[in-house]
Amino acid sequence: MEEEIRERMRESCIDPELGINIVDLGLVYDIDISDEGDVTVTMTLTAMGCPLAGVINQMVTSTVSEVEGVKDVHVNIVWDPPWSKERMSRAARMQLGIH
Repeated sequence: MEEEIRERMRESCIDPELGINIVDLGLVYDIDISDEGDVTVTMTLTAMGCPLAGVINQMVTSTVSEVEGVKDVHVNIVWDPPWSKERMSRAARMQLGIH
């Protein structure tokens, strides 16, 4: 189920400012799935005080809740470890022109 959740987020959870999915941006740190189907997505944002935090939270919640077997979704925003460009996938870096 974790891989399906990641793939759905790659397809549907696009950072509104950068136009790249949050998985390849390296914003998703962990996906925890309980035996009952409760999912906790631990993630960060590119910057504290991100004005789109609520939009991204809702995007993740609605996308993950569509996966078969998921009963409840909780998004846990953390700041440690802090996000950096090194967390991005090679594809995301290429899209942004970062080498």
